[in-house]
Amino acid sequence: MNRRASPPILFALVLAGIVMVAGPAGAGDFTADPLVQVSGTSPFGPGQPFACAVDDVAGQPGTNFPDSEVEPIVDVNPMNSLNIVGGWQQDRWSNGGARGLVAGVSFDGGASWTQVVIPKITLCSGGTPVNGGDFKRATDPWVTFAPNGDVYFFSLSLDIETPPDRPGGFGKNAMFVSKSTNGGMIWSDPIKIAEDTQPRLLNDKNAITADPTDADFVYAVWDRLKVPLGSVINPENVFGLGFKGPAQFSRTTDGGETWEPPRAIYDPGGNNQTIGNQIGVLPNGVVINFFNEILNFKNNDQGQQFEFNLSLIRSTDKGATWTRGKPIRAAKMQSLALFRLFGVIDPDTGQGVRTEDIIPEVAVDRVAGTLYAVWQDARFSGFSHDEIAFAQSTDGGFTWSTPIRINQTPTDIPPGNRQAFTPSVHVDDDGTIGVTYYDFRNNTPDPTTLPTDYFAVHCHPAASDCTNPANWASEARLTDASFDMRQAPLARGFFVGDYEGLASVGNDFATFFSQPHDGDPASVFYRRVGP
Repeated sequence: MNRRASPPILFALVLAGIVMVAGPAGAGDFTADPLVQVSGTSPFGPGQPFACAVDDVAGQPGTNFPDSEVEPIVDVNPMNSLNIVGGWQQDRWSNGGARGLVAGVSFDGGASWTQVVIPKITLCSGGTPVNGGDFKRATDPWVTFAPNGDVYFFSLSLDIETPPDRPGGFGKNAMFVSKSTNGGMIWSDPIKIAEDTQPRLLNDKNAITADPTDADFVYAVWDRLKVPLGSVINPENVFGLGFKGPAQFSRTTDGGETWEPPRAIYDPGGNNQTIGNQIGVLPNGVVINFFNEILNFKNNDQGQQFEFNLSLIRSTDKGATWTRGKPIRAAKMQSLALFRLFGVIDPDTGQGVRTEDIIPEVAVDRVAGTLYAVWQDARFSGFSHDEIAFAQSTDGGFTWSTPIRINQTPTDIPPGNRQAFTPSVHVDDDGTIGVTYYDFRNNTPDPTTLPTDYFAVHCHPAASDCTNPANWASEARLTDASFDMRQAPLARGFFVGDYEGLASVGNDFATFFSQPHDGDPASVFYRRVGP
């Protein structure tokens, strides 16, 4: 979803396919397997299996980017590590959403992939007024495997255009959950767990987590934005604040057969919002919802227009009830997006690059119970540019380490080329923490291109203190060659996703990311990396 259009934010050895990198004592070397392209020709294009019976592009506002695959997410079957399922937006629009969502499915550990359209969530994927899926666009894919091997796909479907009598408002939008019991090849009809048709309401930025301790329980979370009436009545001269963005929650307790009605589990109050809600489950069964809590200048302690907080709430009864009052505020998130529209910009032209600048990413060590978080932050550069911040909690989220910089972008290059962005974090079976990110270190003075690369770093807490930046010195390059970010879809800024995928296969990491490739605005790639 084009989250920047939401009023709260407006207001407020490579050639051989192998990369080996030496690291510090205890960190070990990382080797990257050959790069594998996952996505291919759009299934919604002419002559393809899901070519639309109706023209879903003509007449819609914005620009469509055919054969673009962005914002990938991935998970690995705990019952069969050769079975990997990812998801992405297919054919991205400039002003929000895509023509549909596609799953990439592998049964050989990522060596080969099959594209499977998620059915009945948009017109192009078989949605109709009868089955409730007659939406023109879909976005925000998220996948999760349950401990019994069932896999769930959670997404947002929406219409962008609004009727003439309600300019400035949102079109109808809904949250859907689909399920597969055969590793991602066949998906159930989606279950609609939330829908809004009022122009002031938008469900957005969803995530789903299967409880690793109980296959019957799966948790879905997102934010529900409510904009002020003035933005609907007169969008050219908005009056009043009055926006809200509580965290919404639904769960299944019967393995996806039914879902509870959505409810707000945390409301930061008027003129504040949550975004980037994500669920993590501790080994003892405690469920934690993490989010960026955006507070306006009247409610924060920074004295600036907005304040970003890595915040969390807890549930000790599998999501039935949640902690009341103020959330635990683990850390300040200090991306340059606090001060300008984009936290990351093209260092040569100043054009925006749309990144994960307001969304934290979290991971749980399912044995030790340690919590890890990463996000974009400019404090380490004296607010010259965004880099990757890391913090951890060893007591279930109650207290957190001081944030540190962990990206290994060289520091002897121009500041604009040192921007690092869109981190992902995961923990493998032996407790090693992996983090991926993009940066511009290989950028050149040529103003017509923006060479960009993708990297992974890691730290092993059993051998090293991961709150010490020196213990993150090992790095693997995941792109075989730099790609040109300026070829990516333009969705307010150059866009490959508000997040990228990262999971684990035993003691290795499964990376799943998007980049422009061979004339396509963006393609999804898989690469396995590990010791």
